[in-house]
Amino acid sequence: MIGSAIGVAPSPRTEADSTGPITRRGRDRDYLDLKRRVTRAGLLDRQYFYYAWKIPSVVAMVATSVAVLIIFSGTLWIQMLNAVFLALTFTNLGFLGHDSGHRQMFTKPRYNDWVLLGVGFMTGMTPSWWQDKHNTHHRAPNQMEIDGDIEVCLFAFSQEQAMAMSGLGRFTTKYQAFLFYPLLMLTSLSLLFGGIAYQIRKERMRYPVTEPVLVVAGLAAYLALIFFFLGPWHGAAFIAVHRALGGVYMGSVFAPNHKGMPILEKDPDMDYLHLQVMTARDVKGSPLADFWYGGLNYQIEHHLFPNMPRNNLKKAQPIVRSFCLEKGIPYCETGVWQSHKDILGFLHEVSAPLRQKKS
Repeated sequence: MIGSAIGVAPSPRTEADSTGPITRRGRDRDYLDLKRRVTRAGLLDRQYFYYAWKIPSVVAMVATSVAVLIIFSGTLWIQMLNAVFLALTFTNLGFLGHDSGHRQMFTKPRYNDWVLLGVGFMTGMTPSWWQDKHNTHHRAPNQMEIDGDIEVCLFAFSQEQAMAMSGLGRFTTKYQAFLFYPLLMLTSLSLLFGGIAYQIRKERMRYPVTEPVLVVAGLAAYLALIFFFLGPWHGAAFIAVHRALGGVYMGSVFAPNHKGMPILEKDPDMDYLHLQVMTARDVKGSPLADFWYGGLNYQIEHHLFPNMPRNNLKKAQPIVRSFCLEKGIPYCETGVWQSHKDILGFLHEVSAPLRQKKS
């Protein structure tokens, strides 16, 4: 079953051309053809100059926030603005961690790991946990029982999920279109504690000693700086604003990528090209959108080529879009506001059975 309010395409198994049904092998060749076009355009080449500017610029944002914290520690309204700025900064750190986790920055894996570990130290997020979760998402986007991004205790992404909810989850699902953005304020805490639980379980950690040390040291430094300079009450207010707005920002960036696109059963019989294109949505680019989304508004291109450097995704879009048109593959691209309208409409439709009188 493929279910969605938006962009449901016919199963690739029904496609045919003049020579008969398109085989799985033929569809795999399509992806290799697309990859050759992208490679010939040089879009998979490393972008060292781009990241030589991008990494220091985000680190400078961190340094700026710390400086404001120290210099204006006695002025609450400035610190509240600083908390907003730090929410923006932490999400941009997350974008760097995302790029390094996909090996977009450097050819040697350990150099990418160093960046990812640095992001873990500054944000408190556990690198191995995030990579494990995110790689599973890339392998099986929008697949029931596999993709952790659609296995969330407070939301449902299919009517079957909605009807199976109980307790608090049933209430939040029933009104999820209205509660979706307010509950995104918990995203930052979910990422933080999800990583901590992963460490406690001692699961597949690439650096089983280094990661816990860096994460604990980073969280200790974060809390010490805030409470030392702001005191308990202002410090608590700072953390609340920072974490809540950071969660909303991250959620608003990641939600348009796949929410409202087709939800698939576990292990569908689909080739890589169709799977990645059909389950993702692009948000129309602009200098502001590209910065705000960290390049992830080109989600289709990113899912097709996860190791493509961020700044090349926009260049790849015309190639991918024209290729999909050529092959008759639905390609979803919409504006920022329309993407959120589609998400909320999808969530409202999914939860409709719970709002019926007999629910």
